[in-house]
Amino acid sequence: MRRGERLIEWSLGAVASGCLLALGGMLFFLFKEGAGLMEVVGLDDFLLCTSWFPTSEPPSFGILPLIWGSLMVTAGALAFSIPLGLALAIYIAEAASPRVRGILKPALEVLAGIPSVVFGFFGMAILGPLLQEIFDIPTGLCALNASILLGLMALPTIVSVSEDALSAVPKTFKEASLALGATRWQTIRHVLLPTASSGIICSFILGIGRAIGETMTVLMVAGNAPIFATSYLEPVRTLTATIALEMGEAVKGSPHYRALFAIGGVLFLITLFFNIVAERLREGFKGRFG
Repeated sequence: MRRGERLIEWSLGAVASGCLLALGGMLFFLFKEGAGLMEVVGLDDFLLCTSWFPTSEPPSFGILPLIWGSLMVTAGALAFSIPLGLALAIYIAEAASPRVRGILKPALEVLAGIPSVVFGFFGMAILGPLLQEIFDIPTGLCALNASILLGLMALPTIVSVSEDALSAVPKTFKEASLALGATRWQTIRHVLLPTASSGIICSFILGIGRAIGETMTVLMVAGNAPIFATSYLEPVRTLTATIALEMGEAVKGSPHYRALFAIGGVLFLITLFFNIVAERLREGFKGRFG
């Protein structure tokens, strides 16, 4: 029995080590290819310049508009999906009847399974013209279009994980609060949400990852203009869309090619930063209410 347990433990350790080695190899290759760009353009120009024209003469590799576009679209998506997702999770966990819950949860799972290219087609054919007509703008392919669709794509993950966290709160917590005279809403606000805050923060982390890492949808509906947009009604281009658009035409080993790998490194660091901040927030909530 002990030998079998040791074999299982060794196997799990080997799988975990393999995952770490694969991740380390990908990061090494990513930063190795991207570091060659620093011989052509300085780090300050790469991160702070506001023009991205890699094929012009002389070329310009400023990714600040791309970073701004990614953050802009992600913020818009989360502003839409987090309040709505948390409200839906509370409704499903605490207010919905078993029949309604049985309809909503499968519907959200179906929404999570829709391919991103389908969302892109919807944004191009329906949502884009609708936004163009409502706001009287030259094109409906803009940051608002991408934000709405990314919010819809992140919604199932936020709802599902938040609802699981709320449902995992011991019933005795709720019963004790109600027995002390608290209303249903007071119980949800002051007991259930703080107790489940760790899982809810995790759902937000996954939502951020879903939004900032999406490629196909923003490629189709954001407009792909590498400009420093000042409004959600203007076209933008994200980091992921730039890699997808230009990697096929970049000459291997050229500054343009290395700039795209450097963009991938920046995207990784941005995602890592958000994960660290969210993890610290999660630990803070867990220490306060756990």
